[in-house]
Amino acid sequence: MFDPETLRTFIAVAETGSFSKAAERLCKTTATISYRIKLLEENTGVALFFRTTRSVTLTAAGEHLLSQARDWLSWLESMPSELQQVNDGVERQVNIVINNLLYNPQAVAQLLAWLNERYPFTQFHISRQIYMGVWDSLLYEGFSLAIGVTGTEALANTFSLDPLGSVQWRFVMAADHPLANVEEPLTEAQLRRFPAVNIEDSARTLTKRVAWRLPGQKEIIVPDMETKIAAHLAGVGIGFLPKSLCQSMIDNQQLVSRVIPTMGNDSNLLIVFYVQIMPDDLVMQLHRF
Repeated sequence: MFDPETLRTFIAVAETGSFSKAAERLCKTTATISYRIKLLEENTGVALFFRTTRSVTLTAAGEHLLSQARDWLSWLESMPSELQQVNDGVERQVNIVINNLLYNPQAVAQLLAWLNERYPFTQFHISRQIYMGVWDSLLYEGFSLAIGVTGTEALANTFSLDPLGSVQWRFVMAADHPLANVEEPLTEAQLRRFPAVNIEDSARTLTKRVAWRLPGQKEIIVPDMETKIAAHLAGVGIGFLPKSLCQSMIDNQQLVSRVIPTMGNDSNLLIVFYVQIMPDDLVMQLHRF
């Protein structure tokens, strides 16, 4: 009843308001178009068009069918390619979690553009998580790919770990902060007088990692890296930032980098994924991310 040719014919008549114009669009005879519509109405048992000598217009039933027909036709036309993708072992849905340290909207958009072109029938879900929240998403929430994982948690052999690089840290504050010109290294007593600005670990199941903060020091929790950077620039507090994100602000004298008694070590990052879903070209693309 609703084969692709019939749906194309119905949509063409509905959009042009004319059997003859629909025939021109589809390179068919007017009689062929009229016959297909008549047969469709007989099979559905309802009138789909009001007919006059000059035009045809949709009935309420026809309006309802048109609201569905375009999607049905698109689904039918894409199905052979979609089935081929399934046959090739390509996942129907891939959930990707990205570490907040690496998250960049423009880079994510470019990655999605590449993924959509390469895997047009795969659904993609992108999540942004903090510290152990990345592992949480991977291990407990159905995510199959993690970008920028820190640490090496115990994993089953169904996962593969691929080194991505490392994050270097700088302890920063606003250029006009009271500690900006104090002799280094700064003491804990000096640091404790000012709030530490941190982003809370987003883990729900795993134990949260605690960000830098001295005992007794006030802490200000912000939701993301953009707010943390803005808080440092505004002189709200002190803390660590990735060098890749703050070096230009240090060079422009918006922020200053200071030495404290306990400096943060570099954080090694990984790409972690289920082995069976990760083609080599995607691994290479993620390294460019």
